[in-house]
Amino acid sequence: MTTQRVWRIGLTGGIGSGKSTVASLWAGLGAAVIDADAISRSLTAPHGRAMVAIERTFGPAMVSPEGAMDRQAMRELVFKDPNAKRQLELIIHPLVSQITAEQTQAALTQGQRCLIFDVPLLVESGERWRRQMDRVVVIDCDEDTQCDRVMLRNGLNTQEVKRIIQHQASRAQRLACADVVIFNQGLSLSQLEIQVTQVAADFGL
Repeated sequence: MTTQRVWRIGLTGGIGSGKSTVASLWAGLGAAVIDADAISRSLTAPHGRAMVAIERTFGPAMVSPEGAMDRQAMRELVFKDPNAKRQLELIIHPLVSQITAEQTQAALTQGQRCLIFDVPLLVESGERWRRQMDRVVVIDCDEDTQCDRVMLRNGLNTQEVKRIIQHQASRAQRLACADVVIFNQGLSLSQLEIQVTQVAADFGL
């Protein structure tokens, strides 16, 4: 009896690339999507698993009245203080890894054969994520498209979006790490779905 292969696919892309849309399309095709960003957000939500350590490390000024991390205050801090960024990562990353492992095991127990790891900062994390993946799929578009989408979605101005982009891996760095590239620019949702379906077929979906 032949055991069906389990694919572990790393999905990444810069802000505004459409990565979350692609992840949703992949889920619709039957893949198990493990969203590292959603896990991270849950850790810093009101009374999340990281909040005790965050308050102990950074003080109550970084905690909202609801008991969540003050994301805007933390964003400002880590932009100007690399050491604060490292301290936050030391809190968040082990917990993300733990919950990712739990969700992975649950998906495998359910018989899933294609696991999509939606990781916005996959390239920035070096080998931390890459070594766990069979393939890396990068969702790509140009910077102007990223800016337009994020300004429309989040209400940020051009300068704010460009600052976020500058703190992410460059487009060239992401493409250099890619095994598969989906170019998501000037496409309708149905056209994007066709591309995703074609790629997913290579991974048993």
